[in-house]
Amino acid sequence: MAKKSWMARQKKRERLVAKYSAKRRELKAAGDYEALQKLPRNASPVRLRNRCPISGRSRGYIRVFGISRIVFRDMAREGKIPGIRKASW
Repeated sequence: MAKKSWMARQKKRERLVAKYSAKRRELKAAGDYEALQKLPRNASPVRLRNRCPISGRSRGYIRVFGISRIVFRDMAREGKIPGIRKASW
């Protein structure tokens, strides 16, 4: 389990990106890079990191399902993900 502070920091960044997305788009279209630099650093979407909402893990994140590989494996084994089953031969 990731630290709660990392998960909270990620949520804060997501809110800032959403808040400044329209302003960033306008400034980029106008070519005003000086004003763009004055925006908060965490308002840039590049600083976001994909995290599993259940475990908070950032590595081994599966985009299609939105969870980490470990949580995916447990949920697939329990049959909680439709269309996924354990391969055995």
